[in-house]
Amino acid sequence: MTILAMVAPAAQVVGVLLGAPLVAGVMRQVRARLEGRVGAGVGQPWRDLKKHLRKQSMTPSGTTVVFSLAPAVVAGSALLIAAIVPLVTTFSPLDRIADLFAVVGLLLIGTVAMALGGLDTGTAFGGMGASRGITIAALAEPTILLSVFALSLPAGSSNLGVIVAATAHDPWTVLSVPGALAFVALLTVIVAETGRLPVDNPSTHLELTMIHEAMELEYAGPRLALIEWASAMRLTVLLALLANLFAPWGIAGAGAGVGGFLLAAVLIAAKVAVLALVLGGIEVFVAKLRLFRVPELLAGSFVLALLAVTTSSFFASAVG
Repeated sequence: MTILAMVAPAAQVVGVLLGAPLVAGVMRQVRARLEGRVGAGVGQPWRDLKKHLRKQSMTPSGTTVVFSLAPAVVAGSALLIAAIVPLVTTFSPLDRIADLFAVVGLLLIGTVAMALGGLDTGTAFGGMGASRGITIAALAEPTILLSVFALSLPAGSSNLGVIVAATAHDPWTVLSVPGALAFVALLTVIVAETGRLPVDNPSTHLELTMIHEAMELEYAGPRLALIEWASAMRLTVLLALLANLFAPWGIAGAGAGVGGFLLAAVLIAAKVAVLALVLGGIEVFVAKLRLFRVPELLAGSFVLALLAVTTSSFFASAVG
């Protein structure tokens, strides 16, 4: 294993830390332009984070250590995912633990921590947001498992590095019916998992329609900055993982040099930017679903993921 491969996890963490607010800024700016507004600029999320970091943290009366630790747990789980998933290379020292089930478990840890933080405040909106967030997570996490599992069947492993390498070697894995079904299902649950339209509106000010934002109403200062930063990091990591699962070309392999790693870093940044542009544009033309319609959307994505697994298994047995 080369030195470059050994430092890849740290480079991925730094890249996600610095680039996540810009991804959120790109989506905001695209939406603003398509709505006929000038927009605050791609760098506005960074300015918002700096503003929050300069403010004082407020701790509501009656809360416990759960409220204080929730932002750190959410951010830590997002950074750990960024370190282990194959973003720039499929050969890193953490590749052994880059398992599909481990990544989904880390996503769930962050969701549960945020829900517990909202419940710990004892407010009506915090409990409401926590209940809605856990409900969506319970429907979204199995779909993520099934969507990626459909790609893992041809690869013969649930390790994400192996799946990405197998897809890069055999593009027909994703350019097929199971690949198309898995892509649509995974994209749908990523939108739900990150609280984007039509499941949730991150820019809403109506408490009764909030999901993710309702859980962070009592946070302020550095803790709120950490939550918003973590939300942007989760979005960035999931978009990068989606890009590499279905378009892994350019990712650095074994023995890649400095040029290969730089090219992989530029390509993954470009892929994430394109996905952010597309999602930002789609959000302009869709309306937020009513809450009781969200389970129907996620149930539909689960059916698509199940069909992807079924057809992938059928094709694998037919080839075998």
